[in-house]
Amino acid sequence: MKENEIEEDKSIARFGVSIPYDLIRTFDKYIKEREYNNRSEAIRDLIREKLVEKEWEKELKEQKVVGVITYVFDHHKRKLVNSIIDIQHNFPEHVIVSQHIHLDHYNCLEVVVVSGGSDSLRNLTYKLKALKGVKHCQLTMTTTGTSLS
Repeated sequence: MKENEIEEDKSIARFGVSIPYDLIRTFDKYIKEREYNNRSEAIRDLIREKLVEKEWEKELKEQKVVGVITYVFDHHKRKLVNSIIDIQHNFPEHVIVSQHIHLDHYNCLEVVVVSGGSDSLRNLTYKLKALKGVKHCQLTMTTTGTSLS
């Protein structure tokens, strides 16, 4: 079976996932804290949560918003910093400013203030999130305030 294939069994799909050991240990703690019976239940809820969020975001399609993209990455990953800079340079009309912070020997935090259509900002975020070595990436959007009285 190839990595992206799923094994179908009537109404349930089974698939394999490769997860770093430390991440699965942390996930298991999350499962226990929230009293899930198993990993499958927790993963199903997380997937549903993201799909509901995606549905909600359709309403904002190209509304102009401002936001912050926050991500933590391993600065020892080869060529990662150059890839991050290249992506930001491909969105010059959206990236207002970025701040780079050294957290420890391996990890850096970057905060990028952005403005533009919500779809464009999500696209920028997805490109950053997909880079190998980016450990966490989140876009927080808010209104520009122009429609508020």
